[in-house]
Amino acid sequence: MLASVRRAIPVSTTAYDDELQELIEEAKDDLKIVGVASADIRPAYRRAIKTYCKLHFGSPEDPERLQKAYNEQKAQLMTATGFTDWGDENDA
Repeated sequence: MLASVRRAIPVSTTAYDDELQELIEEAKDDLKIVGVASADIRPAYRRAIKTYCKLHFGSPEDPERLQKAYNEQKAQLMTATGFTDWGDENDA
């Protein structure tokens, strides 16, 4: 996930890896708080994490757009079948 986030930001150096890894964990925690189960291999989940990292790393050019995009991605994950950790465990 770290390499994918580095490419999305884009950052070519590993100098920020600790900060980026923290942002990845923060994004996962933020999604977990609203009931989105960890789904690291699912593209929509990974996209939301990358958007979160782009929003919170450095000084993005358009933070309002990124915040809106992340909120929309999070809302989609919250309502999509197989992404939440509540309800029947057999549905996931």
